[in-house]
Amino acid sequence: MAVLLFLLGLLLIIKGGDWFLDGAVWIAGATGVPRFVIGATIVSLATTLPELTVSVTGVLQGEVDLAVGNAVGSVTANLGLILGISLVCIPSAIGRRQFEQKAFLMVCGAALLMILCREGGLALGSSLVLLVVFGLYLWSSLRDARSGMAESREGRRRISRRQLAHKLSLFALGITAIVIGSRLLIDYGSELALLMGVPSSIIGVTMVAIGTSLPELVTTLTAIARKEAAMSVGNIIGANVIDLTLILPACAAASGGMLTIGRQTTALDLPVCLALCCTAVLPPLLTERFYRWQGILMLAIYGGYTAVLVL
Repeated sequence: MAVLLFLLGLLLIIKGGDWFLDGAVWIAGATGVPRFVIGATIVSLATTLPELTVSVTGVLQGEVDLAVGNAVGSVTANLGLILGISLVCIPSAIGRRQFEQKAFLMVCGAALLMILCREGGLALGSSLVLLVVFGLYLWSSLRDARSGMAESREGRRRISRRQLAHKLSLFALGITAIVIGSRLLIDYGSELALLMGVPSSIIGVTMVAIGTSLPELVTTLTAIARKEAAMSVGNIIGANVIDLTLILPACAAASGGMLTIGRQTTALDLPVCLALCCTAVLPPLLTERFYRWQGILMLAIYGGYTAVLVL
């Protein structure tokens, strides 16, 4: 039964990824909003739902290490594994105007989180600083969306109500299938790991983090197959900003005002997360281009990090 449910989850996320990206690309074409902005807003908000639900539920059930590890580990997996794979497959140019503010907010969120958690806890009051960064991210995204719509009015498609209902339903069905499929993989993967004696903090930053990052992975792989590099990068950057600035403040609120942060998170997980953030954004900020060597370096950092956790 466990194998069947695992295969069902895999089928759901693969098919859901197709439906989800179809809907997202259509929304970009119909509204005139740039694909990077669609990826950084609608797509990233939808694909971050698993991380948010798993982390908040983990805090409410007393699994604080798993919840914190999932939030931080998801960013690390998004960059080191998913963006790394994307850059190895399709290194691409990127528009600095749309990218630089969101990239800066992602690095800022990781740095602030490391500073705020250095004493082994995240207070609800201090986490409000992270929510300010999240607010700036939303403001920047909405401004870019309005600008893109104004610049490409002539390129918009004529939309019928039937077509609108069909594409939006496809988008919603796709993310639902991805979330359900991810949930199946997380549940059975985590159960097997616990039976093998793996600590919950390590499960949080590896198995559960990768599991809850499956929507981003599926969206990225589907985007690679369809040469939609901007959608893929926008999705990952946006999802990371949300993970860093929204999920842990929500966990702090769920914990009653003070979220306990383990030593592994402050000493290893957050520094690696910040290092990957800088590796991801510095080359494109300087040259307006992602490079294949950059993806290889990020995969190597993530591989070394995972090896340290396992050993």
